[in-house]
Amino acid sequence: MNLSLYALTVLIWGTTWIAIKWQLGVVAPPVSIAWRFWLAAAVLFALLRVMRRPVLPPREAWRFLVAQGLALFCVNFLCFYYAEQVVPSGLVAVVFSTAPLLNSLNGRLFMGRPLQPAAIVGALLGLAGIVCLFLQQMAGHIGDHATWLGLGIAFLGTLCFSAGNLLSSRMQSMGLHPLVTNSWAMLIGAVVLTVGSALAGLPFTVEPTARYLGALAYLAVPGSVIGFTAYLTLVGRIGPERAAYCTVLFPIVALAVSTVFEGYQWSALAVLGLVLVVAGNLVAFNLTRRFFARPAVSR
Repeated sequence: MNLSLYALTVLIWGTTWIAIKWQLGVVAPPVSIAWRFWLAAAVLFALLRVMRRPVLPPREAWRFLVAQGLALFCVNFLCFYYAEQVVPSGLVAVVFSTAPLLNSLNGRLFMGRPLQPAAIVGALLGLAGIVCLFLQQMAGHIGDHATWLGLGIAFLGTLCFSAGNLLSSRMQSMGLHPLVTNSWAMLIGAVVLTVGSALAGLPFTVEPTARYLGALAYLAVPGSVIGFTAYLTLVGRIGPERAAYCTVLFPIVALAVSTVFEGYQWSALAVLGLVLVVAGNLVAFNLTRRFFARPAVSR
């Protein structure tokens, strides 16, 4: 079950990048993100109705829901949409791949969770792999002031992503399913984005093209309803430290898609990066110890 959730999250989030790219241009990012979560919240509430699950969370959960809505379904996405306007996507991927480390450190600082050495070492290997994969794209941008500003925005987005992970873990420990918490948190994020867009004078419109509407549908249902439910369920099952390793793997899927549709050329350094990412997965999930463990001798 955990492996299926993990693979599903990596596959979906590894392909959402191209849908986000298709949304950029005519509609302002806050408006596109708001549309995404209005639709996702509507689908989730409809699912809860069909499944006859309780919809209203307990009173003590509301502060966590509001915080998650702001962090995970509002500020997080705003940061990454704006960061990618000034920073190459490879650099953004490197920043986002620090999520497993941030989850480990934040879990220790704010929730008293023990540090997991295997998860930290695996995350460092994965981060090194992502740097190798995108090193060519990163070259020539490190000395640019706008790049550093974009990197700061991307890091803020990653911090918000990490906070959303820990908030979901906290609410699952209260017995709340991610279907319920995601419904309300996405609704809260959509409301805040809509109000903010109105105050900023942004027109709340859509681009009436098949590409934009198709991308919106993909981001709302597979990308949000399925992706976030699978991922946050995984957070509750294996912990935010290991679940966040998805953020290291999905750029690999994105590059595979780019190879097919955009002619991405794999270099020796990129292949080394792929090997490091795979090695990081093996270490993070203690698979190396299981693989190399000596079998018990029968007597």
